[in-house]
Amino acid sequence: MQRDKPQGEGDRGALVARLSVTLGTIGLLAAGAGPIAVHAGIALPLQGFTVFLSGLLLGLVGFLTGTIALLRTRGTRGLPRSRAWTGTGLGLLLVIVLLVAASPGRGLPRINDITTDPDNPPGFAAAAREPANQGRDLSYPASFAAQQRKAYPDIKPIVLAQAPAEAFVRAQRAAGQLGWKTTYSDPAAGMFEAQEVSPTFLFVDDIVVRVQPADEGSRIDVRSKSRNGTGDLGVNAKRIRAFAQTVVEGK
Repeated sequence: MQRDKPQGEGDRGALVARLSVTLGTIGLLAAGAGPIAVHAGIALPLQGFTVFLSGLLLGLVGFLTGTIALLRTRGTRGLPRSRAWTGTGLGLLLVIVLLVAASPGRGLPRINDITTDPDNPPGFAAAAREPANQGRDLSYPASFAAQQRKAYPDIKPIVLAQAPAEAFVRAQRAAGQLGWKTTYSDPAAGMFEAQEVSPTFLFVDDIVVRVQPADEGSRIDVRSKSRNGTGDLGVNAKRIRAFAQTVVEGK
């Protein structure tokens, strides 16, 4: 036989259930609106990401609220109970998205500038003149070096048996194959700069490549820096790895 809840407790359960649905719905709309607004040109990448993240956090609160609503409406039937399940489900969906989005950065340091040469990193020239970089310090933070070496011990210079001029062409070809947009090129100095844009929020990362003579050929150093945020979820290291592999496997 179904046990009736006291009137006050039932009202509170219905209120919490309604709140969980509201939080989950707003969170879902915000999470979807963030990237859409960026691609529509309504919001800047960081603004769109903030809206997206706010939606996911609302989903977390909605999930917790929905769980409370399930406990308060336990042993009942009807609209409040259905709303409690709906709010919990919406919140759980957004929590899963939050965990998936954050998982690549698990255990990684909160740094957003990676290079194959922390002792003498390539410097940015063209990127420093970009309007979006005005007022920003584009120097490689000395405090990042030890953190980078510990987290990404495989990020090292690329050594080729080819002469610097040939290695430079090879490096630029690899950048093009990876979809980088070259913004500056000085073959005589063995330097070129590029940008890569993230597909979801259109974040722009700056890249500089330096080609120098080595004992038996050439040495290629790369530096990849995110414009936004304090951490990069490992994106810059992943980019350098992909570039190194493409250069080594190329001709």
